[in-house]
Amino acid sequence: MSATTRDFYAGSGDKPADAVYTAMGGDWAEIAQEQAERSDETMVINMGPQHPSTHGVLRLELECDGETVVKIRPAIGFLHTGIEKTMEYRSWVQGGTFVTRMDYVAPLFNEAAYCLSVERLLGVEDQIPERANELRVLVMELCRIASHLVAIGTGGMEIGALTVMTIGFREREMILDFFEALTGLRMNHNYIRPGGVANDLPENGLAQLRDLITWLDDHLPEYAAFCNENPIFKGRMMGIGHQDLAACMALGVTGPVLRSTGYAWDLRKQQAYCGYETYDFDVCAWPVPAEGEPEQWPSSDGYARFRVRLAEMWESLKIVKQCADRLEASVGQPVMVADKKIAWPAQLAVGPDGQGNSHEHIKEIMGTSMEALIHHFKLVTEGFKVPAGQAYVPIESPKGELGAHVVSDGGTRPFRVHMRDPGFNHLQSIPIQCEGGMISDVVVAVGSLDPVMGGVDR
Repeated sequence: MSATTRDFYAGSGDKPADAVYTAMGGDWAEIAQEQAERSDETMVINMGPQHPSTHGVLRLELECDGETVVKIRPAIGFLHTGIEKTMEYRSWVQGGTFVTRMDYVAPLFNEAAYCLSVERLLGVEDQIPERANELRVLVMELCRIASHLVAIGTGGMEIGALTVMTIGFREREMILDFFEALTGLRMNHNYIRPGGVANDLPENGLAQLRDLITWLDDHLPEYAAFCNENPIFKGRMMGIGHQDLAACMALGVTGPVLRSTGYAWDLRKQQAYCGYETYDFDVCAWPVPAEGEPEQWPSSDGYARFRVRLAEMWESLKIVKQCADRLEASVGQPVMVADKKIAWPAQLAVGPDGQGNSHEHIKEIMGTSMEALIHHFKLVTEGFKVPAGQAYVPIESPKGELGAHVVSDGGTRPFRVHMRDPGFNHLQSIPIQCEGGMISDVVVAVGSLDPVMGGVDR
């Protein structure tokens, strides 16, 4: 531990601190003792940007009186990648390669929001094949389960429940195995494309999907058994990170955090897309008492958000089962719009060396169809033109409302793309949840928001 009178962290307009402490390991007691000897009223602590409990490269500036948080300020931008600006220099189809890298825990939702907005500008929303929508819903709901498993697993690990993380990543690996078989990649898939999806299920895709459903049916109950009635888990989560409905509405908070207040708002129901209105599932708002539990649990806290995500995984699995039945009945149907001036790539296949154009498609466009070859060449090199205008289509991601605001000037590249990532809005609610609480509760509050900094910073 070392102390200095030079404040490296003060901005140009900030008043320098009296003393700056640099912790170099397990020396917190020395810092606390020296601070007590100095009789400082408060101490400012930097949590992050590399702290393991900040869910990415997030910096939290805490002003503390002893162990009590007096003020807290989230500082973002450490993971800014310039994705939105970069997309202005790439074609509309290439944009999917960038947006999938924002919220890297739930990449397929980024792709879906972007493609739905582009399709609205193209005016082809009613031309998307039914099987393409079934595949979109399938991968989104599996991705929702995978994302919630990360939120629950890492949130549990941070309060000492290590087993919750190990089993959470076990189930997530099974889902990623299926994604790899379908898209060729375990993450950053670029699978959902304007007009449909990149490729259909592989030959054994339905069988692998059925096996995955059976696995999840057998193993998802373990999370409730580990945590729901665990007194230590409940003691660390209940009453922590409280944020009521009024605060959620004022700050634009959505998703499980909003539903933990008891407000059943879910865009899959309220503003249905991709045919969600045809699926049978429930919106999980808290309290959701199970058999033998009290009728009213405390709401709007970390424990309520955990239980909402736990219940949502079961609803997602219910939708996945319906998708499997529909996909079995629609084998052979198209997965991309019929308009060859939009449908790119025309046909992909997943082989042992990764994903690429199928041999049959290459043979056709190279040998038998000059028009197809010309269209393919122009789509790959220039891309298609999108009519001038703007569109915003929001969807229900695992974190909340995720939307893409796309603007076209009539060319082959976006004039502007802006993504509304729910984590960006949620982080501004950290002061409401943490000020007046303990330092140790900051970890629980941040984890219950489930931010992914790739989506927040973009």
